[in-house]
Amino acid sequence: MPGGEEDVEKNRGGVGIGNQYAIYEERDTQWTSWLIPFFIVTNVAMFVVEMYINNCPKHIRDDFGFGDGSGDRKCVARFLGRFSFQPSSENPLFGPSASTLEKLGALEWKKVVDQHQAWRLISCVWLHAGIIHLIANMLSLAVIGIRLEQQCGFVRVGIIYLLSGFGGSILSSLFIQKSISVGASGALFGLLGAMLAELITNWTIYTNKVAALVTILVIVLINLAVGILPHVDNFAHIGGFLTGVLLGFILLPRPQLGWIDRRHRPVDVHVKSKYKAYQYVLWLLSLILLVVWLTVGLVMLFRGENGYRHCHWCRYLSCVPTSKWKCDGET
Repeated sequence: MPGGEEDVEKNRGGVGIGNQYAIYEERDTQWTSWLIPFFIVTNVAMFVVEMYINNCPKHIRDDFGFGDGSGDRKCVARFLGRFSFQPSSENPLFGPSASTLEKLGALEWKKVVDQHQAWRLISCVWLHAGIIHLIANMLSLAVIGIRLEQQCGFVRVGIIYLLSGFGGSILSSLFIQKSISVGASGALFGLLGAMLAELITNWTIYTNKVAALVTILVIVLINLAVGILPHVDNFAHIGGFLTGVLLGFILLPRPQLGWIDRRHRPVDVHVKSKYKAYQYVLWLLSLILLVVWLTVGLVMLFRGENGYRHCHWCRYLSCVPTSKWKCDGET
């Protein structure tokens, strides 16, 4: 696996987001958020492990045979000792080497397909290419995830986070096959997708629905636009987002208001169904599409399929070449 800046920077760029939840109405039930903080702590702990194992000074000494390198081959923040970062020429995000990430479970197509290391589809979600990558993702996770967990509970949010990360890894592996990929942004985009689905499937109970819809779509589009920059794995973003949308339709429909207060209604007033007809339709279609997507994606992946053979223009979803940068040009 070739090292250097190209490998390390194939990260899943962070999801910047403001306090868009102000447009949502408060629910009667509020859960205490503990799972998302746990995920944040786990990601930070994993980054500490990355840097401990990376041990930049030792690797530099091994490469040069003495000292701590020279010129561009000097560790960054050397006062941190073995926790210092790789030279900026190798990893401008201030993190470990590509080989360390690969060792700890970064997503790499050859290892997943040829060596049957399917666990990398999950492990890569808990790794980050650098301290900048980590901070951007964890701040986004705190803003998005904690509020969503308070509204929907830890079980549903946990399922959405993990399966969206998994779905993002599948789509990433089908297209990104010449470099490694790490990061939680596929899972983060899944939470955004679930927010969008939750708004749509519960459309009738919101008052500021148009403002909410526009806000979410603008946030998603801005972050997807950032993903067309080189060395950012936009396929993980897209795969995570689509998986999150489907899971949102499945896990986040709310009962219609008449069902909630049915005990306080007159005896002769009945609400026949807990959910509206369109919610049942969206639930069924999303369940079918989710099963089909994950099944077909995994089958194509382990058959060694290259997504670009089936979708030549899809390369522009992840990187658009300009006069200022070039793309990987995977085929």
